[in-house]
Amino acid sequence: MKKIGVLTSGGDAPGMNAAIRAAVRTAVTDGLEVVGIHRGYSGLLDEDFTDMDYSSVGGIMERGGTILRSSRCEEFRLEEGRAKAADILKKHGIGGLLVIGGEGSLSGAKLLMEEQGIPVVGLPGTIDNDIALTDMCIGVDTCLNTCVDTIQKLKDTASSHERAFVVEVMGRSSGYVALASGMAVGAEAIIIPEIPVNYEEIADKIWRERKRGKINCIIVVAEGASSAYTVARHVEHRIGYETRITILGHIQRGGSPTAFDRVLASRMGYASIKALEESEAGTMIALQGGRMVRVSLEKILSQKKTIDMELVEMAKILS
Repeated sequence: MKKIGVLTSGGDAPGMNAAIRAAVRTAVTDGLEVVGIHRGYSGLLDEDFTDMDYSSVGGIMERGGTILRSSRCEEFRLEEGRAKAADILKKHGIGGLLVIGGEGSLSGAKLLMEEQGIPVVGLPGTIDNDIALTDMCIGVDTCLNTCVDTIQKLKDTASSHERAFVVEVMGRSSGYVALASGMAVGAEAIIIPEIPVNYEEIADKIWRERKRGKINCIIVVAEGASSAYTVARHVEHRIGYETRITILGHIQRGGSPTAFDRVLASRMGYASIKALEESEAGTMIALQGGRMVRVSLEKILSQKKTIDMELVEMAKILS
């Protein structure tokens, strides 16, 4: 293997640039050529390539988003599209591919290797932290810090006006962001997709807190569990609490990555190149117990990451 390609795909996550930087500099140090592929699989099919070297990734670690940009590609979902992608990689002499992204991006990488024999290694880059067999994904820590900072500010104004604030955060199928950020700010209720919503229980809890003198209320809801508007309507209907709604949206994806995400992404980027060099393709670099390990994409994508129920119980007790 003399040349590798690097791409970011799907939703962006803070720390992707740190992973790109580490991968490029590790590969160049080891004598490999590196091609940056813009706009994910779409850019691969469009041959939107750029040569990368040591200096081309200088000063990018602290930047949010991804310098390679990202997109979703319907054509790549088809076997014909993946065959075209493989032909393009071979034409350019690219002997291995590093894919940084979430479950959909890693699934595409797995199929590209299985069907076309292209060596691939994946890195888990998603703020939802919903990739199995890794303790943490790139971007999660920065996302949580953004959520906590914003919700804490809302908590200040909630106290000033004696209101309930319903805050909707990202998480279609995973409630990790809602759970962790809700715990960190002492939210009165946390609503996640993994557990059915009990509005009566939530209303009773808020009412009890109100009667014992608490003048503010924060409810954090993951987008995949319910909408902030639905939650607010139930709260107002049951206990007459004046509510305000805040949907954090894509602000959660942006911002300079935290030190944790920079180090995590750098370690993963370095480890990914070593995996390609040592013919350990078809794997994803995962964080397990503080160590970087190689786990097969087949194993990762065949499992669904579950929420830690001990954290759920703890959140109920501490709220």
